[in-house]
Order: sequence, then C-alpha cells, then structure tokens
Amino acid sequence: MGIILASASPRRRDILSNIGVKFGIFTADCDEYIEDGIMPAEAVMLLSMKKCAASAKYFANEKKIVIGADTVVVFENEILTKPKDSEDAFAMLRKLSGRIHSVMTGVSIMRTSDAKCETFYEKTDVKFKDLTDEEIRAYIKTGEPLDKAGSYGIQGIGSLFIEKIDGDYFNVVGLPVCKLCEKLKNEFDINIILEGQE
Repeated sequence: MGIILASASPRRRDILSNIGVKFGIFTADCDEYIEDGIMPAEAVMLLSMKKCAASAKYFANEKKIVIGADTVVVFENEILTKPKDSEDAFAMLRKLSGRIHSVMTGVSIMRTSDAKCETFYEKTDVKFKDLTDEEIRAYIKTGEPLDKAGSYGIQGIGSLFIEKIDGDYFNVVGLPVCKLCEKLKNEFDINIILEGQE
C-alpha cells in the first residue's frame, strides 16, 4: 500500500525520507479557513484533516495511505502562523524572545480503500533565549523565518535561539514521526521499521 504525503513542506519530506519511508507527494487545494475562537489543538487537527481529505479524494480507487499535517506555534493562546512579511516576523520573534511557547502539529492519516481516518495532534514546548532586536533583524535577513510557522526554523539558524525543548523535536520541525509511526502500526498495520527491511 503506497504512502502519499499531502504536504509540500520540504521539512516533512525530509523527515519521512530520513527514516526510509517510500512515499509520493500530492497536494490538493483546500479551504484552510478556521473559525475564530477555535482552540489551537482543534485547529491543527481540522486543518490536517482538510489537507488529507482534499488529496485522498484523488486516490479513491487506489490503495493508498494519505498523510496530511499542519503545524502552528502557539503563544499565550494566540496561534502564530507563517509571517505575512518581515515586520510580522519581527513582531512574532520579539514576542517569543525569552519565553516558552508551544508548537502543535495536527496529523491525519487516511486509508483510501475504505476511508478509515485517524487524526491526532502533538504538542512540544519550546523555550527561547532572550534575543536582541539586532539578532532578530539579522535572522530575518537570512530569509529563513519567512516561510515558517512562528517565524523560525528549529533545524536551521533558528536553532541558535532555542534554550530548551520539552517534547518531540520532530514535531517542532513539522511532523511528529514517532507518534505517526505508532498510529500507522496500531491503526493501519503498517510497521515502518519492518517495511524498510523488505
């Protein structure tokens, strides 16, 4: 049964590739609107489900496992998505400086042959060191923060700002791979470590 990643994220692609998963990539447009007031955990699960379902419908007559994911940074119950521009990135990084925030990733897994679907989320707490305005501006000039939720990438230059994390590192990158593989094994009878040996 083939695995389809319903995400254009190079980081998610790298995570799956690095653990030996054979997969294809297919992304379909979907409505990413979320009502105001929805809790962050619900929001990421709903968005991951929308992405997964939008891609899965293209494989309805095939035996595929489709994986959709959505990651947000949450600070004081405010969802921080990707920045609109450099000024927005600066404001986000200023908020996160010296404080703890959470990274939440919602993941949906759908088997196209019978539309069985499992959705979950993972939360990781991240503590930033104190940042100067000069450091924030220099980081923004690298371009790294501009396509990332919360305006930083833990796997790149943004790692210089991380004092500590509590939880799954890969969740902060964009895909909680341990929990994903657990769900694939327990709910869909796909054992990634064994499949890689075949």
